[in-house]
Amino acid sequence: MAIVKKGSAHWEGSVKEGQGTVSTETGALKEHPYGFKARFEGGKGTNPEEIIGAAHAACFSMAFSMMLGNEGFPPDTIDTTAAVSLEKEGEGFSITKIHLDTQVVASGIDQATFDRIAQNAKENCPVSKLLNAEITMDAKLTTT
Repeated sequence: MAIVKKGSAHWEGSVKEGQGTVSTETGALKEHPYGFKARFEGGKGTNPEEIIGAAHAACFSMAFSMMLGNEGFPPDTIDTTAAVSLEKEGEGFSITKIHLDTQVVASGIDQATFDRIAQNAKENCPVSKLLNAEITMDAKLTTT
């Protein structure tokens, strides 16, 4: 049985002058504003790339935590940022790259094992598998 989660968007007007809101069914985002200026000119509001980045960072962190725990190294903390690159390609735009920067505090794990598990999480978290972009990563381990 599939787990289904929902997000929604409302838009009014032309692409440059218009504006919209995005929401999630849980209320994490509730009619949060987005628009051209927020996406392309640094204006107020959110944008799809920022939301994708947050989703990817969250998914990767959960997958990494699970995989570390499955191998006997449950992490104390995982902090991940996903930098999403939007580039003009031809007549439109594409998300071409996502860079994950993660910092993990964990005990008893060696660097080679950590690196192997990090790579597995990067390649196999559900959001990574969804995206058609180059995904790169810097993973830093701090042992306790």
